[in-house]
Amino acid sequence: MNKPLLIEIGVEELPAIPFLKELPNIEKKWSDILEKNRLLCDFDFFYTPRRLVLWHREFQVKQEDSVQEQFGAPVKIAFKNGEPTGAALGFAKKCGVSVDELDKKDLGRGEVLYYKEEVIGTEAKDLLNDMVNEFINSLNFGKSMRWASRSDSFIRPIRSLAILLGEEVIDAELFGVKSSNYAYAHRMVSYEPFTFDFAGDYFCKLDKNGVILYPEERRKTILDQMKKIEEENGVKIEIDAELLEEVVAITEYPTALIGKFDEEFLELPEEVIVTSMKEHQRYFAVYKDGILTNNFIVVSNSKTDDFSHIIAGNEKVLRPRLSDGMFFYKNDINNGLSNEGLKKLVFVEGLGSMYEKCEREAKIASYLADIFNVEDKELVTKAVMLSKADLMSEMVYEFTELQGLMGYYYAKIAGEDEKLYTALKEQYLPDGEDSELPSNKFSAIIALSYKLDNLMGLFSVGKIPTGSKDPFGLRRAAAGIVKIAMEHKLSIDIGKIIDALAPSYSGLDKKQLVEFFNERLFKIFDVNPSVLKAVLGSEETDVFEISQKLCALNPIVLSDDFKEYSATFKRVANIIKDLDTNSRLNVNEALFEDKEEKELFAKYTSVTSTEYSSYDEELEALFGLKPELDNFFDNVFVNHDNEDIKINRKNSIGLIYQAFKNIADIKEITI
Repeated sequence: MNKPLLIEIGVEELPAIPFLKELPNIEKKWSDILEKNRLLCDFDFFYTPRRLVLWHREFQVKQEDSVQEQFGAPVKIAFKNGEPTGAALGFAKKCGVSVDELDKKDLGRGEVLYYKEEVIGTEAKDLLNDMVNEFINSLNFGKSMRWASRSDSFIRPIRSLAILLGEEVIDAELFGVKSSNYAYAHRMVSYEPFTFDFAGDYFCKLDKNGVILYPEERRKTILDQMKKIEEENGVKIEIDAELLEEVVAITEYPTALIGKFDEEFLELPEEVIVTSMKEHQRYFAVYKDGILTNNFIVVSNSKTDDFSHIIAGNEKVLRPRLSDGMFFYKNDINNGLSNEGLKKLVFVEGLGSMYEKCEREAKIASYLADIFNVEDKELVTKAVMLSKADLMSEMVYEFTELQGLMGYYYAKIAGEDEKLYTALKEQYLPDGEDSELPSNKFSAIIALSYKLDNLMGLFSVGKIPTGSKDPFGLRRAAAGIVKIAMEHKLSIDIGKIIDALAPSYSGLDKKQLVEFFNERLFKIFDVNPSVLKAVLGSEETDVFEISQKLCALNPIVLSDDFKEYSATFKRVANIIKDLDTNSRLNVNEALFEDKEEKELFAKYTSVTSTEYSSYDEELEALFGLKPELDNFFDNVFVNHDNEDIKINRKNSIGLIYQAFKNIADIKEITI
């Protein structure tokens, strides 16, 4: 028999960010508890800042009856001379019965002790109290708090609990709060709770009392209201996805409103205004014709017919925030960019100050500038030494996420070279999965220097990622190096770079870092792992060349024809498995007896003597050897009685294998 089950846990306002971090896990945690208690069913989870709601349209009122089987020791061990041994007595105790009540069962390899018990399902109402308590205690929001005289803690105080199975209020208690049939309305409707008799009554009364329970509906309401504001005012609202989810989580009855700040603040960099509004006030930025306006969007949680005082209040609150920003900005401009303060700012214990980090990055940048034929080496060095100077600015002290960007603005105002100030803005790119990349080679060198120093420096002091922990983002740094190499077609040989720069990093295990980097390639490139393994088997260490080889080889491996190719080239690998393919292989054409081996060698010579503009063309030509190889395998006996002919034939096949291995070790490819 099934009945609807409604669980509402009423809380004081939940902080949005820690709640949203745990949100993806919440349904899974409740589902696991249902499954453990043999009550698994479909359910919905809803939330507002003041309530967590689990709604089951059909919930079992009782666990299904079940049969529990237990198997013990073999009978020949459980009994000696007809008397039970410790094995029998222990099994009986485990089952909660006497030895006489145990059965025996033959499992095909002799009889063992056996006990079968019919388990009567427990009433769901007798389980729900423990289930709800287990659920709440499983939630991880980071910091928690205690209240009143309680010794236990939760992210916010629990104020109400309602567990209704059908129309029955289930006897339960959570943090000292007993289950009842009441819940709280929107604060601007009433501070007193309302009662409800069943789930349908609860949903209906919530709606009438100013609470939009469903987050999807709140989200749609906000977006619809924003769309209307855009149409009425001829503007475009920037919908920040993270901010939108936060606003959905902190409102029960959202209303989007447009406000205004003084135009004088538009003198500030756009990012400063947007960041200040978002971080401090949770406002959305407003644009017109692609230009930031002096408007903002606030999403109110008020239920009123007159929002004028709410708009005015938010405008009043924003002004001092932007005034602070203007003060910081003008002070920073007057002070100019200086890296002297970095000498007192510690980077990481064991790696000195941020100034010393810049000096190491400058060495890397100079080395890369030589490799990539960049002539402005003095400008490269200057850019690196100024790259972290904005960390000492008042603006970055207030908004750390603006580092690099403020350096860009201050260097631009100071009349620095465009390449320099652009590089300051782009030095941390790419900084995410879908991030932009440095726009030019000059900026790429600055960004690569930052990432390479992080990798070598942190590895040298033992700050190496373990498991899922990577506090310094070294995996992201490795991925960024590969992406930059691919974007700007830069030959980045990690092994050579590390060898050249290692003297600056005492304690660096070069082999360990190269292995870490190569392991990351399997995460970075979306290809069959065996294809990447094959390319690495070519002993290629230049990440750009690796990417080019993969781009050429992977489509061939994914093609419908590759199984046929694979069979042929696996035979190539098998025939030469005893050869030292790293040595020079000599072929004497005078020893050829069969036309098939002559034709194969002639085709091989033609293919390998041709210049190719890409790996795609070269691979197409090499795989084009398949017909001649098949004819060779069908008609030529490799293991000839004459040892010289035998070696000659193996060497001719070995040369083909070597030609492939310049791109990839084909024997590593599996499909």
